[in-house]
Amino acid sequence: MFHGCIIHYGFHAYTFIGNGLVNMYAKCGDLKGSIRAFRDILHKDLVSWNAMLFAFGLHGKAIQSLQVFEQMVVNGVKADNVTFIGLLMACSHSGLIRESHALFETMQTVYGLSPEKDHVACMVDLLGRGGYLAEAKELAAKYCSLYSAKTSLCVALLGACSAHGELGLGNILGETLKISETHNETSYVLLSNLYCASGQWKEAEMVRKTMADQGVKKIPGCSWIEVRNKVTAFVAGKHSNPFIGELCNVLQYIDFEMRNPYFVDINN
Repeated sequence: MFHGCIIHYGFHAYTFIGNGLVNMYAKCGDLKGSIRAFRDILHKDLVSWNAMLFAFGLHGKAIQSLQVFEQMVVNGVKADNVTFIGLLMACSHSGLIRESHALFETMQTVYGLSPEKDHVACMVDLLGRGGYLAEAKELAAKYCSLYSAKTSLCVALLGACSAHGELGLGNILGETLKISETHNETSYVLLSNLYCASGQWKEAEMVRKTMADQGVKKIPGCSWIEVRNKVTAFVAGKHSNPFIGELCNVLQYIDFEMRNPYFVDINN
């Protein structure tokens, strides 16, 4: 409807409007709509290209994001810091370590751009996800003093330690964050998860107790669905829905069917 209004009033010719549409469709989960909106922009600027490569990265299409970057260069548009944040994020979510290393070097040697804390955090996160914890730690140590980005880099490293069960380094990072960022819920949750994954339940309970004593609360994840122009939100552990009994029955039935060894996928 919003896009229709833009066309009706003749605003679709404006580049910044087209850029907004690319971003809107991508964040609404409609990648094809985002691509169409990008193609409809007659005079693409740097923001147009950045919005499109971010859209692909948001949907886990790192290769397509890199292809957009190549087309951007061919069209004579010079990349900026935002461009490389989008590219590194896309590669991080897809585990493209070699490509990320090349981009990180290229932004400095070819484009003359100094890495900011967000670029370094992406690289640390990527290396951590891939299990290269030593390299991630070395990179974080190199840049944390330059950009005062110690917190964000430590959080990225702690997340990697939690994912790979690296208790030694994770414990050091977690304790450091608890002192420097006493009200940062992420560090408490990651450290608690690390202890749980390692079977150290007492330590995990102590972390949760410290979190409670500090008055730090984890913001619960929320999902929502739109049906007949009405949005309904769902929060884990909340049972205020008037149809919660029926919903639980349906979920139990689905769970039973999924675990049934005689369950047959009709699509195969």
